[in-house]
Formats: sequence, C-alpha cells, structure tokens
Amino acid sequence: MPFTTIKTTQKEFLESHLRGTGNSLSSLQADSTYGIKNLRARMTEFRQAGLVVRKHKNKDGRAQYSVSARDITGSRANVFA
Repeated sequence: MPFTTIKTTQKEFLESHLRGTGNSLSSLQADSTYGIKNLRARMTEFRQAGLVVRKHKNKDGRAQYSVSARDITGSRANVFA
C-alpha cells in the first residue's frame, strides 16, 4: 500500500518531483511511497520524450533516477508529462 496518494498522473507527478529539483528516486522508494510499480518504464518514456534522465547506483546497489531541468535541446520550457 502506498504511503502517499498521487492526485495526478504518474508522469506529471514524477516530472514535478524529479525534474530539476535535485531529487532522486529508486524503484523501491517509488513503489513503497507513491505506489509507482514500474519506475523504469516511466524513465524510458521521459527519455523518449527528450528529457535527460540520469541513473546511478545508490548505497544499496539499486538504480536511482534523477531528471535534469533541461531537455536534450537545452530548453527548460517544455513540459513533457
């Protein structure tokens, strides 16, 4: 059961939560806190839409994702969700 209920779409929530904020999120955190089951799929959608998604390993060895404020063309104005 998620800790928090999301009142927008997952993509809208993730874009506002991650894009340019310096926040990062692992699949385990996304599932347990927000009920997002397939974070990797959402990050793939962001990449396909032109956002810069960074992936690194956290201290537990799991993938952790963050999203740059700028898209691949350097613009901050585009909203992709």
